[in-house]
This record gives sequence, C-alpha cells and structure tokens, in this order.
Amino acid sequence: MSPHVSLARRDHMRLVWQEPYHGVERVRVLLWTCDCRATVYELCQAGGQTFLRRTLRFEKERQVHETYRWTFAQAYEIWVALLCGAAR
Repeated sequence: MSPHVSLARRDHMRLVWQEPYHGVERVRVLLWTCDCRATVYELCQAGGQTFLRRTLRFEKERQVHETYRWTFAQAYEIWVALLCGAAR
C-alpha cells in the first residue's frame, strides 16, 4: 500500500515545479503515493539524478510537473518532507 501525503504545514517548504524534462528516455519510478487522490507524487530517477514528479488528474486531462534534479540522498529528504507535510 502506498502512503498518503499529509496536509501541508503552515511553514512548509515550497518546491519549484516545472515542465517535465524530455532529455531522457527512461525514467525509473522508485516510490509513489496512493493514487486514490487527484494529485499523485512520485520519486523518480533518470540519468543518475533523482527528482519528484507531481501528476494532477482532472476529469479529461493530466498535468505533470517535476522538481529540479538532485542526488538520491537530497531527493529522498525532500520526499520524506513532502509526505510529512513539510514540503509542497
């Protein structure tokens, strides 16, 4: 069972979400949140770098955004912060 994202704290870190980078062909999804909500987050790895992906699902469309690329250790810290509500 995948985790749910906690509500954002009042003092949460604001992540910079940008259009997906299309320079890599293969992206490996390492971890993901439960897909029972309209917004799903994934911890992804591509080309030796790790990043978060956010997918907003609407009735007929999806919007996908990604964070900057980091080392795995840095991205995993952000992932944990996201799950705890300390980042959004």
